[in-house]
Amino acid sequence: MTTFNRRQAIATLGAATAVGLATPALAQNRKITVGALRFTSHSASFVAVERGYFADAGLDVELRFFEAAQPMAVAVASGDVDYAVTSISGGLVSLAQKGAVKVIGGGLQEEPGIDGQKILVSDAAFQAGVTAPSMLDGKSFGMTQAGSSFHYMGSKMAQAEGIEMSFKPLQKVGAVIGALKSGQIDAWAIVPHIAKPLAGSGAVHIIGDVATYLPDYQVTTVFTSAKNASDEKEMTQNFIAGFSKGVADYNAAMIERTGGDEAEAEMVDLIHKYVYADQPREKAAKSIINGTMRLNEGAALNVASVADQLSWFQSEGLVDADITMETLVDTSYVKTMGV
Repeated sequence: MTTFNRRQAIATLGAATAVGLATPALAQNRKITVGALRFTSHSASFVAVERGYFADAGLDVELRFFEAAQPMAVAVASGDVDYAVTSISGGLVSLAQKGAVKVIGGGLQEEPGIDGQKILVSDAAFQAGVTAPSMLDGKSFGMTQAGSSFHYMGSKMAQAEGIEMSFKPLQKVGAVIGALKSGQIDAWAIVPHIAKPLAGSGAVHIIGDVATYLPDYQVTTVFTSAKNASDEKEMTQNFIAGFSKGVADYNAAMIERTGGDEAEAEMVDLIHKYVYADQPREKAAKSIINGTMRLNEGAALNVASVADQLSWFQSEGLVDADITMETLVDTSYVKTMGV
């Protein structure tokens, strides 16, 4: 524990006064927990923590990491996590129906002209002649759980191509990767920072783009408990404010590249603390840069894409048919698109 004598205490107080009593304000920051995956698409949260944007917004944030979307939704509903960023899943929709969670913003979205999520096949499938999504008829497609984003992407692609696939739930992203590399499943779809290194290894092959089938897909959303959305409006607004600054920094450095190579390198270093942290910087940097996709400025939400996802969950019998968008989404916090 750090202790101060009287002279040191007076000096500290004087310094705080000189900067507008910043120190006492920081001491009052509200402690919250934010859920994330170790993906570059979650970089806004990493940036907001590392550059003090959450702290500036009055929040003391602890990041908690997950292996899949649905466990994160359960953690938010239970109050173990206050805010999270991940894809919409059947589990999240069901929790919204129970009045436990609300989507309040957008995270990552497919955008024309920006390299997005890839459709992959195993080397065994590729060598057997599967070189395009239309050739996946009768093949197996990996997912974490039924009703996950992987299930949605694969189903929408199969529907567009007029084919049928079987879906294999493997619970964790790492397990899906292992199954694809070993040929236990034939196909999968995932963000480019994972897809491209896998393809580069020769163990899997890229055969298409998710954006071909879902051009404006709202890949991830920002969500919280229904209680936070309705009763903790100031805290929720503060979270969105800090998160949005992280978004702006990420897009500026990695998409617009307004700061050139230096700013990109600085952003890569920051993200590397959380993504591919077990790899040397030189190796991780390529994958992080490969994963660059635009994050939604101001956490804006494409409600048309969310509505399509909800409709698909309902058509598959994964959630109740009478769930409405108002049950799932609180549109009061951010700009909405696709209305």
